[in-house]
Amino acid sequence: MKKIKLLLVDDEVPFVETMTKRLKKREFSIDTAHSGLAALKLLENNNKIEVVILDVKMPGMDGIETLREIKKVYPLTEVVMLTGHATVESAIEGMRFGAFDYLMKPCDIDQLVAKVTQAAEKKQTHEDKIIEARIKEITARHA
Repeated sequence: MKKIKLLLVDDEVPFVETMTKRLKKREFSIDTAHSGLAALKLLENNNKIEVVILDVKMPGMDGIETLREIKKVYPLTEVVMLTGHATVESAIEGMRFGAFDYLMKPCDIDQLVAKVTQAAEKKQTHEDKIIEARIKEITARHA
């Protein structure tokens, strides 16, 4: 089974370091960013990222703005939002803008792993459907 490629985005460095260790133990491939802009730059240079774990509350470009940019440029990339109690409304708003789901911080690692796995499966299903449609289109043209 191939490793799911993640991008973990949070401005809290100790949180990112801890989560990276915990997720690597569960066989995920992980890139990290500490801001929305850094996340977008990383995505620009790495189109293999399947799922972004994105904190809602960050200085500068917040999670919602980052989500909107990710979905505009990389519509198939799935995003799981992380939120503290005070920002549940923004996490729900994130769902409106295309987030796969959201989890409360601190989140249970098994719950996060399950969400990320579901999100990666959804992305793969969408990509498979697009490939299938293109093959049908090509074969119809040559029939």
